[in-house]
Amino acid sequence: MSNCQLSEQELEIIKTQLGRTPRGIVKIAHQTPQGIPTVLQTRSLVADKPFPTMYWLCSKDLHKAINEIETSGWTKLIEQRILEDDELRETFYKNHQQYVKARWLAMFPEDKARLEALGYIELFDKYGIGGISQWDKVRCLHMQYAHHLCGENVIGQLMDQEFELNKLAISI
Repeated sequence: MSNCQLSEQELEIIKTQLGRTPRGIVKIAHQTPQGIPTVLQTRSLVADKPFPTMYWLCSKDLHKAINEIETSGWTKLIEQRILEDDELRETFYKNHQQYVKARWLAMFPEDKARLEALGYIELFDKYGIGGISQWDKVRCLHMQYAHHLCGENVIGQLMDQEFELNKLAISI
């Protein structure tokens, strides 16, 4: 049950990036101007289990840089800003709503039918970016940034402003 339309070359690059054979890929959702994949779009059902994370960061360079940001404690700082700043919180909430809507639109009909049969369909309205149910928490900056590269995400925008991830050289 694979609807992935990647070339063998693209799959090899992604295997190199991830260090394993990928599962549940629909397509490359974002890539550099040089054609290096940075974000993968995944299915909502992988190995007959719900997978609410639609965008998966595959760039080693971005992954490493974001690890350093997470290790610095920035996740807790941004969560505090979300609690204190009404405009930021409202924008972040809208980002979650847009993500949920985009995931529904991208979901394969057979995945939706199977998720419904398994009793998981309601989770996909509840879980936002990165599969999080508390929409005032950030949880994983990697997922936030992956969403930022594929749509509008205020956390990713702040990461670009504060850490210049958008200027990072990306290699395979």
